[in-house]
Amino acid sequence: MSLLSAKNVGKVYRTYGSGLRRVLSWFGIGSGGYSDSRVLEGVSFTVEKGEAVGIAGHNGAGKSTLLKMIAGMTRQTEGDIKYSGTVSAIIELGLGFHPDLTGRQNAAQYLAMSGFQSADIKEGVNFVEEFSELGEYFDKPVRIYSSGMQSRLAFAAATAFRPDILMVDEALSVGDAYFKHKSFGRIREFLNHGTAVLLVSHDRQAMQSICGRVLLLDGGKLVMDGRPSEVLDYYNGLMAKRSGTAVSQTAVTGGRMQTVSGTGEAKCVSVEIYDSEGTPVTLLHVGRQYELCVHVEVYEDIDGLVFGYMLKDRLGQTVYGTNTWFTGQVLNVKKNDRFMVRVRFRADIGVGSYSVSTALSGGMTHLDRNFEWRDFAMMFETVNTDRTHFEGHSYVPSVIEIEYE
Repeated sequence: MSLLSAKNVGKVYRTYGSGLRRVLSWFGIGSGGYSDSRVLEGVSFTVEKGEAVGIAGHNGAGKSTLLKMIAGMTRQTEGDIKYSGTVSAIIELGLGFHPDLTGRQNAAQYLAMSGFQSADIKEGVNFVEEFSELGEYFDKPVRIYSSGMQSRLAFAAATAFRPDILMVDEALSVGDAYFKHKSFGRIREFLNHGTAVLLVSHDRQAMQSICGRVLLLDGGKLVMDGRPSEVLDYYNGLMAKRSGTAVSQTAVTGGRMQTVSGTGEAKCVSVEIYDSEGTPVTLLHVGRQYELCVHVEVYEDIDGLVFGYMLKDRLGQTVYGTNTWFTGQVLNVKKNDRFMVRVRFRADIGVGSYSVSTALSGGMTHLDRNFEWRDFAMMFETVNTDRTHFEGHSYVPSVIEIEYE
């Protein structure tokens, strides 16, 4: 049995023209005088014990509303939500905190409202004080806290004890890198002990590092449920689609889904990597020189064409990327032009599987006049045959010296 299940869940907010009409509606008196706004429709999914699921979508797609319904902060208009065990949620930064109470007092109040008894509350407050590392501010009013300090307090309070289900909505998008790293360590610890995690974030790397699945909401509907890299690539194309571009997905080598979006005024028709002898390769050696060659065809006159590329690891996380906007090589091209882009680089990356994404746009990013964005334009493997053994994603040669005193 799933730890959490949602079946055909929908949410409609009703707005009345006046307070009187709202009150009369409670008694079934009167009709009309209101408008309905649908936020979610027909959303169904399950989450298993020890599973981390991300929820992606543009602002207003219904992500926070979905979490609030699971947390019991609002009721769904249609469908069923079922779960077992305890739920802890960080939905809105500072939600439930009293600005005039200290961090210590707010932590104690939060735990009491969560149903913990006095002995557990004392233990929990001690954890919050230690984990949040707020120092003397822990005994000062929350109203003087920065957003990062509020994030520390909220996360520490919500994770003082391991819940069966943990929901985090953008709470880690503020604050310093150190605390984010520490918080994700806590989340992984919970996952290893069976907690189910729902994570809403615009941080692609964070979502890919934690989640095994991602749900994509668009217009209040669940449009995709799958591997993080594929869903987030599709979301990337979907964002570009809002400016009038098309987006599609097709299966490529290795069972991956290639996402292509754009208006089509120019396209990358071939993408290959060549070694120092001019031979096309898909097996690269760590530390050696290579050349990425991309053939481009132009179908309309374009002023300010920008070419970009990105290397991604097997999880879809960006290893390196840049474009000709940043290198000062923006092109003015004509219809029927054909040209080749050569990118010389050294494979200073770790052993593993990688992919190349390409982009043709009219500005700094593919969201500025997206002519074509292509994920998994090609894939390659990297091996280490003649370098000192190392671990990690990057090859950073070093010299270790030992001096006896």
